[in-house]
Amino acid sequence: MTMGRIIFYEDRNFQGRSYETSSDCAELTSYLSHCNSCKVESGCFMVYDRSNFMGNQYFLQRGEYSDCSRMGFCDSIRSCRMIPSHRGPYRMRFYERDNFGGQMHELTDDCDSFMDRFHMSEFHSCNVMDGHWLMHEEPHYRGRMYYFRPGEYRNFRDMGWSPTMRFGSIRRIMDSC
Repeated sequence: MTMGRIIFYEDRNFQGRSYETSSDCAELTSYLSHCNSCKVESGCFMVYDRSNFMGNQYFLQRGEYSDCSRMGFCDSIRSCRMIPSHRGPYRMRFYERDNFGGQMHELTDDCDSFMDRFHMSEFHSCNVMDGHWLMHEEPHYRGRMYYFRPGEYRNFRDMGWSPTMRFGSIRRIMDSC
């Protein structure tokens, strides 16, 4: 399994104090007063604009991100989650209602439009059996993104997400990280 590595900087253009990690960090302000740039040395990460992996999420691959405000962060990055490499099948089930209720669909590959493929644009719970997934609010992998790792997601409101949130597309996070 490939380990990821990310370096956070207090100021834009990789200036100021820095903090490096290869794992999840629920509260970056424990190490830096704020974070306005970062470098992903290896692997893939989700970064969040709130502590404890909450708020807006952004998917980062290997590269340099000199100004986090260009990604839509109004203040700074507050937490991050390392996305582990996955080899093997991808499989998830999603349900139209909370607690795995209502109609169920299963995915094993990318889907660029829920509406075109399943004739639905929202669902309220899911079970990720295999792989790591990146959900988008809009079709064709655009709009806000949400990271789903293996596990049961019975109610998206409990994760701090809007109860009327819609999903337009989803893709697998492949080993290219």
